Amino acid sequence: MKVLLKRLSLYSALSCTCLLLVACGPKLVPPGIVYCSEGNPESFNPQLVTSGTTVDATSQQIYNGLVDYDLNSGQIEPSLAIGWEISDDELTYTFKLRQGVNFHLSEDFTPSRQFNADDVLFSFNRIIDPSHPFHHISKTGYPFFQSIGFADLIKDIEKISDTEVAFHLNNPDASLLSNLASGFAIILSAEYGDKLLLEHQEEKIDRQPIGTGPFRLVKYVKNDYIRYHRNEKYWRHLPTAELLVFDITPKSTARLAKLITGDCNVSALPKAGELSVVFAHDELEVDSLPGFNVAFWAFNTQKKPFDDVRVRKALAHAVDRDNILRAVYQKTAVGSTGILPPMSWAYSENKGLIDYNPAKAKQLLKQAGVTNLAIDIWAMPVARIYNPNAHKTAELIQADLANIGVSVNIVSYDWSVFNQKLSNRSYDSVLIGWNADNSDPDNFFTPILSCASVLSNSNRSRWCNKDFDNILAKAKSITDKEQRKILYQDAEALFAQELPMLPFAHATRLVLKQKGVESSQLTPFGGISFNAKKYNKQLEANEEQK
Repeated sequence: MKVLLKRLSLYSALSCTCLLLVACGPKLVPPGIVYCSEGNPESFNPQLVTSGTTVDATSQQIYNGLVDYDLNSGQIEPSLAIGWEISDDELTYTFKLRQGVNFHLSEDFTPSRQFNADDVLFSFNRIIDPSHPFHHISKTGYPFFQSIGFADLIKDIEKISDTEVAFHLNNPDASLLSNLASGFAIILSAEYGDKLLLEHQEEKIDRQPIGTGPFRLVKYVKNDYIRYHRNEKYWRHLPTAELLVFDITPKSTARLAKLITGDCNVSALPKAGELSVVFAHDELEVDSLPGFNVAFWAFNTQKKPFDDVRVRKALAHAVDRDNILRAVYQKTAVGSTGILPPMSWAYSENKGLIDYNPAKAKQLLKQAGVTNLAIDIWAMPVARIYNPNAHKTAELIQADLANIGVSVNIVSYDWSVFNQKLSNRSYDSVLIGWNADNSDPDNFFTPILSCASVLSNSNRSRWCNKDFDNILAKAKSITDKEQRKILYQDAEALFAQELPMLPFAHATRLVLKQKGVESSQLTPFGGISFNAKKYNKQLEANEEQK
């Protein structure tokens, strides 16, 4: 109890004695929300990472992008851009920018102007221009943008006026708007950047963020909590919660316990086996969305013997993926027939993907001349949407491979160390996955399987195939969905033939929450919003016309 009181005192002195639960009275609004999250963000700028934990803590809370996804329909909608036009040759996208948008006020920064075109140029030129004063501040690069070849795509970003910018492309790209709607394509303050540059404190832009989003960062204590206050000058409707706290709680059982006791209002990433406990408590409920993700076992194809496709297929044949679905996901996922999930418009069941066949596995290892094989499987130490228990998944694979004479050592580290060591590329294989950033099928291929994504470290199989890249490039160069679908099925077929990784599940996205908490909402393509969009869109449209 003393620990709880100490933590609440760190959050805020809330006037309501009911604290952060439901309304204190029948007509009062709850003053805050506590979200039990699973880990520390790697940064407070999602441009620099591909981590879902970081996206959750930043994208929907602190920032806005030019465009966004409607939380209900999943369609691209205006955000900081109120509209856009595409040239006939599809090489120029011109965005009309929203007026009257304020950047956050902090102890160290007081903005003197509102959002304009300079902020758009600053945010994206930082990513694509090596001479930009903030480009090399990032020690991790810009992995999402590097993986999709963003710098090669953008010829120039032109400021037409304070309220209009044009993206000029080197070639047509049907996925551009979808990528700009992702949680990575956020807008920074150029004025804040100028201030930090004069003070020689450029790195603060990613640690002490300034955005235009519904919440502003107040304090972060690693391994403990993140505290946000409501942005009282938010351009859209104000969040219901005046205070938002991310209570960093790595263990799923501890998150569930805090939810039951009321220490948290919303809890991340429950294990499937915990749902029965939730259903036994009338005051709790489960929010869910179909999974736009894929969990996979990636082989380091640039390391022997995983450079031999026969070895990769042998290991895949040995794994009972249906058993993983039963034991780990317990009816909260569907099995993979390829990379794309069933809800993708380009999905088509891939009949040629690897089946469970230990005898075939042994035969392939014999053909490859591999005996007494011992391998490492790296398992994520934290739960993710696509794999709620990577260590248990690794144990199941370990038992399956023992049946074909392959010994397995399971490796894990603290999450930050785990990511750093993955970047060193010394692993044999890793259990990890991908949560889509947008609805375009390319997002399941280019960021995790292209040659460019090998360099950006988001391609965990380190597989580079020029024929595969050419298929993806052709698919992005056209807008006809049926033609694109055929090409993505060609990509799936080539993937199944080479099998740089073994996909096994598309998981349902789940969060637990107390009944009556309405300000939290899962977003279609990763992340969570604590400013559920209940605003009047017609009223907003009228304001835009003014």
